[in-house]
Amino acid sequence: MKWIDLPPVWTIAALVLAKSLPIDAGLAKAPTFGGIVLCVAAALIGASLVEFARVKTTVIPHQDPSALITSGIFRLSRNPIYLADLLILAGFSLIWGKFIGLVLVPVLGFVLITRFIAGEEARLHARFGPEYAAYCARTRRWI
Repeated sequence: MKWIDLPPVWTIAALVLAKSLPIDAGLAKAPTFGGIVLCVAAALIGASLVEFARVKTTVIPHQDPSALITSGIFRLSRNPIYLADLLILAGFSLIWGKFIGLVLVPVLGFVLITRFIAGEEARLHARFGPEYAAYCARTRRWI
């Protein structure tokens, strides 16, 4: 059952919830803007995966990293894939005109922080110590 506790599963659950709940609050559909947001999310994921492959470390949460990535997109955000997860929820919510999906963005952010980011940060700090602390001092968690 470990596969169920992965960020994409939580993102998909939030998407299903946003799509299925009949709470719209008069939000107009914004397919063009939502599509742009989804393209940004895809670019973040792609740029992140390139860096993971370049340094040959794991992208799987809850596993110990073999390298600290501070280059590429990771110069701008310590968590670009998690940021992309939030943008995916926001983008589809805009396309669907689902206000509740936008409300769920900070909820998903909280889940990602508590279930994944906090543990990853602890592992990175334990493994890379001062190098990771310096990286945190110059690079924000999200953007």
